[in-house]
Amino acid sequence: MRNIKLIIEYDGTNYFGWQKQPNQRTIQETIENSIKKITKEDIDIFGSGRTDRGVHARGQVANFFTNARIPEDKIKDAINSVLPGDIVISHSEEVDEAFHSRYSAKGKEYRYIFFNRRIPSPLLRNYAYHIPQKLHFDLMEKSLADFIGTHDFKSFMASGSSVKDTIRTINNASLNKNHEIIELKINGNGFLYNMVRIIAGTLVDIGIGKISRNDIPQIIASKDRKKAGHTAPPHGLYLENVFY
Repeated sequence: MRNIKLIIEYDGTNYFGWQKQPNQRTIQETIENSIKKITKEDIDIFGSGRTDRGVHARGQVANFFTNARIPEDKIKDAINSVLPGDIVISHSEEVDEAFHSRYSAKGKEYRYIFFNRRIPSPLLRNYAYHIPQKLHFDLMEKSLADFIGTHDFKSFMASGSSVKDTIRTINNASLNKNHEIIELKINGNGFLYNMVRIIAGTLVDIGIGKISRNDIPQIIASKDRKKAGHTAPPHGLYLENVFY
């Protein structure tokens, strides 16, 4: 059996997230069905992690096992030929049989996009979080330093998660502004459920003056979800890279 690694880009707008669900259109099942058409095998693909409904990806990683003899660099073209236009395999290669897209991962990088203008944009409605209020970008940017490092991020985890260990390391975080577009880029060894979206929402609350930028260390130390900001919507979030 060959172990094939895929790098995947997708527009999550019309899907109920990555993970297969009964009677719902998902990224995972759509790709599996396309691979089955090519290989004529009943395969399962393993993703680096779930993305929620409406979340996008530029660098999702998955792997699957197959007996098909298609050259490794041609597998992406074969799968793309039967995929819908909102999912693309950007890279395919054969890897060691021990590789697992989730368990072999060392870290991830996400991007979150805000659109800061009084009037919304119909072109960005599925791809950026519209913030009509004026944002104090400098306060948002300065607050990022408090997130960097190893902390217990329980305050930034959505309820309902069964994760016991809530300690994570954020290696880098940056904010960039280009006219009305603000982009948060964040890189770490792992992220709790909705962690990036809660950090993004907290930054917005800092930007509009609802939360003080000086309160971030106390919010982290409290381990209390209610102390952090709101959860930013899923459509502004992009899984950029998975590191191995």
